[in-house]
Amino acid sequence: MYVAVKFCGLTRQRDGDAAVALGADFLGVIFAGGPRNRTPEQASEILRGADPGRRVGVFGSPDAEELMGFMRSVPLSVAQLHGDATPKAVMSARAIGVQQVWAVVPVLDGVLGQHAAQLFQCADAVVLDTRSSTGLGGTGQSFDWDAVAGGLARIERRAKLVIAGGLTADNVARAVHALRPDVVDVSSGVESAPGIKDPILMSRFVDAARSV
Repeated sequence: MYVAVKFCGLTRQRDGDAAVALGADFLGVIFAGGPRNRTPEQASEILRGADPGRRVGVFGSPDAEELMGFMRSVPLSVAQLHGDATPKAVMSARAIGVQQVWAVVPVLDGVLGQHAAQLFQCADAVVLDTRSSTGLGGTGQSFDWDAVAGGLARIERRAKLVIAGGLTADNVARAVHALRPDVVDVSSGVESAPGIKDPILMSRFVDAARSV
């Protein structure tokens, strides 16, 4: 199987260029706050070498005007919605013309968030990430892949499956075996410091993900 790779939380142009050189399928920049947060102007520089169809913006709970402003100014093709994304939020993003909407479903103690079944029907992709104290992902901690696999088996899925949370070159193959995702999403697992990607770790991650 082919597993697509997304490098997220990019903060520097050199890291965006490295991701492109490694053949990353998606490149993500965060607009939801935190140490990796970037402005649209900074994101444009970081992503300038990436095909527009591979550019992902990570958002908290933006209103329609704010979201569209980011999507057009960078520009971006994918809006990844955190903040306990709901089917209503997905449909609102579609209504303003967002090309692809990815919805984050938090995972706590191996249990999927309450909107999981609906989001797998209406979003283009569902991102499973470990729930943090703020309700957003980005914890850098993995969840119980085997437990979640059981829950996914009971859900009819139209959307692609993306897994995030604590992935590294050393464990991504096990995660892929357990969940058979379409995309693996990594940020802190390929960093030497918060927001600073390590090109060697990035290369190892791609090799490990695609060796399955």
